Amino acid sequence: MKIKTILLMTLLTLHLSALTIGKVPKLVTIEGDDGGLVKDGSIWNSSTIREKAIIMFYIDPDKKNINSHFTARLEEKGYTREKNRTIVIINLAATWKPNFVIEKILKAEQKEFPQTLYVQDRNSVLVNEWGLDDDASDVILFSKTGEVLFYKSGKMSEEDMQEAFKIIEENTLNE
Repeated sequence: MKIKTILLMTLLTLHLSALTIGKVPKLVTIEGDDGGLVKDGSIWNSSTIREKAIIMFYIDPDKKNINSHFTARLEEKGYTREKNRTIVIINLAATWKPNFVIEKILKAEQKEFPQTLYVQDRNSVLVNEWGLDDDASDVILFSKTGEVLFYKSGKMSEEDMQEAFKIIEENTLNE
């Protein structure tokens, strides 16, 4: 009986931490040994996803190009500018590549794209806290109130992209 109870509690805990469309995910902080902002190493807190409509990428560095076709289309449409905010969180625990090499690349990216917020996740914090897929390229759209509007792990299909574009347009026209 104790094993069944423990298993049930574990499954409920995992379910509660997973992203749910239409819900605000639990508050998460990435700091210290777990990582932080690329620009200065300071704390990143998920409460910042409530400022504007957010396009978030959670990326295994080994899978960084899986959704480059989607990011190119976002740029073409201008979605990553004034009305939306882009956050790129790099899951450093998901790669065999040395952190110092990736961190150097990220600092250069942050300088090249200052409007994008880059975050290092050294210990798969969002995998553990939000149930995001590890070793993947995850795309998440948030409303300006912080609700999850869209979540896709893996390569975005044309249908996925059209759905994402529709959600982005619906959530930025009213600002």
